[in-house]
Amino acid sequence: MIEAKTRIERPLSPHLQVYRMTITMAMSIVHRITGAGLYIGTILFIWWLFAAGSPRNFETINGFLGSWFGRLILFGYTWVLLHHLLGGVRHLIWDTGRGMGPGEREFLAWATLVGSITLTIVVWVLALMLRG
Repeated sequence: MIEAKTRIERPLSPHLQVYRMTITMAMSIVHRITGAGLYIGTILFIWWLFAAGSPRNFETINGFLGSWFGRLILFGYTWVLLHHLLGGVRHLIWDTGRGMGPGEREFLAWATLVGSITLTIVVWVLALMLRG
């Protein structure tokens, strides 16, 4: 009886330590995280809508959302929403075959990050100005 102990040399999959983290990799990860964050914010929004049926419940949720912690959550939800939206636009641009060069990919990733932060601040400044 002959035993075959021949080892076949196969390439190993590269580990995460092999790759250098790039802005496009980070934005891909953040896009997924913000997508999950949208679920939490949407649940909060639905809670607010259902509370509108009862003055007492509506007062409770508005009291929570009006607190510093509630506003922090709403600020974060605004950023998550806008970041995920701009990330989707970035992917839409890629779907057309544009923006795939190394410099273009990095530009779009930075534009997504800077744009989402800027738009979040603009939305909140406008909301606070309109609120009075």
